[in-house]
Amino acid sequence: MHDRTMTVLSRRETAMRRFLPDTFTILLVCTVILASLLPASGTFADYFGIATDLAIALLFFLHGARLSRDVVISGLLHWRLHLVILLTTFGIFPLLGMALGLIPDTILPQPLYLGILFLCVLPSTVQSSIAFTSMAGGNVPAAICSASASNIFGMFLTPLLVGLLFSVGGHGGFSFDALEQILQQLLAPFIVGQILQPWIGDWIRAKKKILMPVDRGSILMVVYLAFSTAVVEGLWHTFSIADIAVVIVADMVLLAIVLVLTMFGSRWLGFNKADEITITFCGSKKSLASGVPMANVIFAGQSIGAIVLPLMLFHQIQLMVCAVIAQKYAAAAARRATDKEIDEAASPA
Repeated sequence: MHDRTMTVLSRRETAMRRFLPDTFTILLVCTVILASLLPASGTFADYFGIATDLAIALLFFLHGARLSRDVVISGLLHWRLHLVILLTTFGIFPLLGMALGLIPDTILPQPLYLGILFLCVLPSTVQSSIAFTSMAGGNVPAAICSASASNIFGMFLTPLLVGLLFSVGGHGGFSFDALEQILQQLLAPFIVGQILQPWIGDWIRAKKKILMPVDRGSILMVVYLAFSTAVVEGLWHTFSIADIAVVIVADMVLLAIVLVLTMFGSRWLGFNKADEITITFCGSKKSLASGVPMANVIFAGQSIGAIVLPLMLFHQIQLMVCAVIAQKYAAAAARRATDKEIDEAASPA
């Protein structure tokens, strides 16, 4: 009886943890609060901006140095799966983002809608896509390759899609000089990392925990700088709690539609269960780690607080929802394995 009670309590604690924010999300919230109370301004903001650019360059250098070429080559063989994920990431998502533009400005303010539209053209995440794919029993090598390819293509496609969609919607867009800046500030360090990968890749992958503060710290620096500028320009006086609630609902609807399309669409296309899991998790994610630095470059000189706010909210929503789905997939796989063992035991020798 005691063991059963402890098991029930343990399950409840596990269920509660699914919906609690992770450490990084808590740090993001604290960073926004800090920027709201003590925003960077003047000379300090200028020097902090330089430090942030250097941190982001280091971040993408480490991304390049981590990515094994063997993984890329082996993953390229599964081209149908990667094509579906890329079309979802850079095709279906943007179309859904444009559809959300039908919501009146009185319900969804234009600056926040532009943030949602920007979120829709971003690449997939790397770490969480792979982690959830592994947890659910999916095709991990394909997930590694697809998520990495998404981020590489995203350096070209994201600024192009921003320029196309924002100008078509009458929202101004950006100069194609932004593409050149993306290549210089993000792609160039990534390529240098790839060049040095044979010599330093194993060491960097082995020191993942030590180097994690570089990854997260650089993102927190960009978020602090972005929200500092937005706060100085009156971000929190411009949007109400109701506006933020509308963004949360829009993010949830966006994620739900894509999850349904990737999950059932992959089955309709004839992919096996492992590939279905990979498509579901890699196709439904959007990268905060790539999105915030890209926003900083693409919208340079503009206030990007409202641009990155929908992405930050989507980040937490996708983690909570996908954690539940991954555990459902894992539980279903365990049941199938148990049923198979029972059938084999029951069958005559």
